[in-house]
Amino acid sequence: MLILPSEITHSSARACAHMLVQALQQGEAAIVADASALTRFDSSALAVLLECRREAQVAGKTFSVRGLPTRLRSLAAMYGVAELLPAAP
Repeated sequence: MLILPSEITHSSARACAHMLVQALQQGEAAIVADASALTRFDSSALAVLLECRREAQVAGKTFSVRGLPTRLRSLAAMYGVAELLPAAP
Protein backbone atom coordinates (compact mmCIF):
# COMPACT_ATOMS: atom_id res chain seq x y z
CA MET A 1 0.00 0.00 0.00
CA LEU A 2 1.21 3.48 -0.85
CA ILE A 3 0.58 5.97 1.95
CA LEU A 4 0.21 9.54 0.73
CA PRO A 5 1.47 12.33 2.99
CA SER A 6 -0.86 14.90 4.54
CA GLU A 7 0.23 17.53 2.00
CA ILE A 8 0.84 17.39 -1.74
CA THR A 9 1.19 20.75 -3.44
CA HIS A 10 3.14 22.00 -6.42
CA SER A 11 6.27 22.47 -4.31
CA SER A 12 6.28 18.90 -2.97
CA ALA A 13 4.73 16.95 -5.87
CA ARG A 14 7.91 15.92 -7.66
CA ALA A 15 9.59 14.52 -4.54
CA CYS A 16 6.37 12.82 -3.45
CA ALA A 17 5.84 11.19 -6.85
CA HIS A 18 9.42 9.94 -6.89
CA MET A 19 9.06 8.41 -3.41
CA LEU A 20 5.72 6.75 -4.22
CA VAL A 21 6.88 5.38 -7.57
CA GLN A 22 9.90 3.77 -5.92
CA ALA A 23 7.62 2.19 -3.32
CA LEU A 24 5.15 0.84 -5.87
CA GLN A 25 7.92 -0.82 -7.86
CA GLN A 26 8.63 -2.98 -4.83
CA GLY A 27 4.99 -3.56 -3.91
CA GLU A 28 2.36 -6.14 -4.63
CA ALA A 29 0.54 -6.76 -7.93
CA ALA A 30 -2.45 -4.74 -6.70
CA ILE A 31 -1.36 -1.24 -5.71
CA VAL A 32 -3.61 0.72 -3.35
CA ALA A 33 -2.82 4.37 -2.68
CA ASP A 34 -4.13 5.45 0.72
CA ALA A 35 -5.03 9.13 0.51
CA SER A 36 -6.89 9.31 3.83
CA ALA A 37 -4.16 11.45 5.46
CA LEU A 38 -4.26 14.01 2.64
CA THR A 39 -5.58 17.30 3.99
CA ARG A 40 -3.67 20.01 2.11
CA PHE A 41 -3.41 19.65 -1.64
CA ASP A 42 -3.84 21.25 -5.03
CA SER A 43 -4.20 19.75 -8.49
CA SER A 44 -0.61 18.50 -8.20
CA ALA A 45 -1.96 15.70 -6.01
CA LEU A 46 -3.90 14.44 -9.03
CA ALA A 47 -0.74 14.53 -11.12
CA VAL A 48 1.05 12.45 -8.47
CA LEU A 49 -1.75 9.87 -8.35
CA LEU A 50 -1.91 9.68 -12.14
CA GLU A 51 1.86 9.18 -12.32
CA CYS A 52 1.57 6.34 -9.82
CA ARG A 53 -1.24 4.82 -11.88
CA ARG A 54 0.84 5.05 -15.05
CA GLU A 55 3.86 3.44 -13.38
CA ALA A 56 1.67 0.68 -11.94
CA GLN A 57 0.28 -0.06 -15.41
CA VAL A 58 3.77 -0.15 -16.91
CA ALA A 59 4.72 -2.69 -14.23
CA GLY A 60 1.60 -4.77 -15.00
CA LYS A 61 -0.07 -3.93 -11.70
CA THR A 62 -3.56 -2.72 -10.86
CA PHE A 63 -4.06 0.65 -9.19
CA SER A 64 -6.80 2.01 -6.94
CA VAL A 65 -7.20 4.74 -4.33
CA ARG A 66 -8.54 4.52 -0.80
CA GLY A 67 -9.74 7.53 1.19
CA LEU A 68 -9.60 10.11 -1.59
CA PRO A 69 -10.85 13.40 -0.11
CA THR A 70 -14.17 14.57 -1.52
CA ARG A 71 -12.66 17.84 -2.73
CA LEU A 72 -9.93 16.00 -4.62
CA ARG A 73 -12.45 13.59 -6.16
CA SER A 74 -14.43 16.66 -7.31
CA LEU A 75 -11.29 18.13 -8.84
CA ALA A 76 -10.64 14.83 -10.64
CA ALA A 77 -14.19 14.88 -12.01
CA MET A 78 -13.80 18.48 -13.14
CA TYR A 79 -10.60 17.55 -15.04
CA GLY A 80 -12.24 14.43 -16.47
CA VAL A 81 -9.87 11.94 -14.82
CA ALA A 82 -12.03 10.57 -11.98
CA GLU A 83 -12.50 7.21 -13.74
CA LEU A 84 -8.71 6.80 -13.83
CA LEU A 85 -8.61 6.78 -10.01
CA PRO A 86 -10.95 3.95 -9.01
CA ALA A 87 -11.87 3.54 -5.36
CA ALA A 88 -10.21 0.62 -3.60
CA PRO A 89 -12.58 -2.08 -2.37
